[in-house]
Amino acid sequence: MHANLRPGRFIDSDHPRVVEFTERWRGTSRDPREQAVSLYRAVRDEIRYNPYAFSPDLQTLKASHALAAGESYCVPKALLLAACARHCGIPARIGLADVRNHLSTPRLIELLRSEVFAMHGYTELFLGGKWVKATPAFNLALCELFRVAPLEFDGRSDSVFHPFNAEGERYMEYLVDHGQFDDLPVELFFAHLQHCYPHLFALDSAFLSGDLQAEVANMKAVDS
Repeated sequence: MHANLRPGRFIDSDHPRVVEFTERWRGTSRDPREQAVSLYRAVRDEIRYNPYAFSPDLQTLKASHALAAGESYCVPKALLLAACARHCGIPARIGLADVRNHLSTPRLIELLRSEVFAMHGYTELFLGGKWVKATPAFNLALCELFRVAPLEFDGRSDSVFHPFNAEGERYMEYLVDHGQFDDLPVELFFAHLQHCYPHLFALDSAFLSGDLQAEVANMKAVDS
């Protein structure tokens, strides 16, 4: 478990910003499970989900950067939850998977040229003698716009996807699980993304700019 407790390159649990955030949101309980749940909700809702924040700049993948930006996508948010957990003495690691039917918009699907979202990030926490999956990606305000319940985590069972929206339509399906890692496997991460979306890496990074939450809100306003 030593590798799942110490600071990493991207799970920078010793960064002052991560330490301050963790101490603020871990709660007063000494129960690791209760601390993990409290931190999960903080990472989920205090850091907005925005896939347009993706960048090939390695600095943007760090847990501390997600805090500095106030928004990020699933992978840095999962790394942040892992970093917070490690600061509390809870073993944690990053998991990566390809999924379909992600919370998205027509613009985002057009940009990716695919309904498959490669290298979706989740966190695994060692609680109660077993590894438990948690996905702190989608903040409450965004879920409300998509009319899907926010993904909850109780520290006892896996919490990895939104299976259905408010109309009972399937929202997400896991296709391939790439495994769990002590820290983000950068070469595997970018190699797979380039394989799935070669066109993105040939574009000017400015083309990736946007705000998913504002995008969805504007769509809802037009529909109403």
